Amino acid sequence: MDVGIYLDGRNPPQWARPWPEHYARTLELVEEAERLGAASVWLSEHHFFEDGYLPQPLTFAAAIAARTRSIRIGTAVLLAALRSPAQLAEEAAMVDILSNGRLDLGVGSGYRVPEYEGFDRSFDRRFSQTAAVLREVLRLWDEGGVTPLPVQRPMSVWGGFFGPRGARFAGEIGAGLLAIDPALMDPYREGLAAGGHDSGSARCAAVVNLVVADDPASAWPRIRPHLEYQWDSYNRYSVEGTGAPEPRPIDADRWIAPGRAGAPPRFGVFTPEGAAAHIRALTDGLPVVQTYLWASIAGMPDDLVERHVTLACTELRALLA
Repeated sequence: MDVGIYLDGRNPPQWARPWPEHYARTLELVEEAERLGAASVWLSEHHFFEDGYLPQPLTFAAAIAARTRSIRIGTAVLLAALRSPAQLAEEAAMVDILSNGRLDLGVGSGYRVPEYEGFDRSFDRRFSQTAAVLREVLRLWDEGGVTPLPVQRPMSVWGGFFGPRGARFAGEIGAGLLAIDPALMDPYREGLAAGGHDSGSARCAAVVNLVVADDPASAWPRIRPHLEYQWDSYNRYSVEGTGAPEPRPIDADRWIAPGRAGAPPRFGVFTPEGAAAHIRALTDGLPVVQTYLWASIAGMPDDLVERHVTLACTELRALLA
């Protein structure tokens, strides 16, 4: 199992640094992760967040492509329905060319009403729009409908869906699945069969919510406020524009406690050995080829980020190899 890092570009107001400095440091972090042996870097996408959550992952992917040589560059996920098929086909092809075939194009439908309204798209039709855009992108690449074409033929494509309908669609087009949910494996494999793909080609990758530290007990109090900010803002933005009441703040201490019947916690701060055991428990029996970890939890202190990335890309990677 490979190990990568996950970037969302967040620069929370209470811990903010100047934007040029923020992105320069993020690029340096990616370069260091590559030097340490990380298999991949994955980029997320959101719009209109107070903390400047990464809005254009392919733009940043192009910058990463120019600064690196071997690390794969993925989107987890890009909101395909907010773009026209030709635009997405051209932009993704350019990143694949600049990286010499290192792009992993992961797409999803998203969950925020304001994002779809802001781009004049129908929120209620977001899944069908996502599927239609991606199918057309694949057709354009197959038939040479845009130029230049990507290096990878076929392109490495992933579906970031969390329900059976999306899992089946990912299988139908022969894509990987950006989820580690046992309940999605049957519809995913059914989709592979329906699309004429070998069931043995099933492959999953996903983010795992943890931080690696030498001393988890001393690191946790410093991480807690950043985890609370991250997930409280996710929860708040998820209901924006829906008329639903704002969710209550999370109880971070409950998040790191084991679940019922010994289920893994929702978030963890682990030594490399503990992190490896946690990941194995989450992925047992699934065709997981890669996990990726948040490089930073919403403006986490630099020393924690740097040590976390170092341990994840070296000791944890070796334990999961």
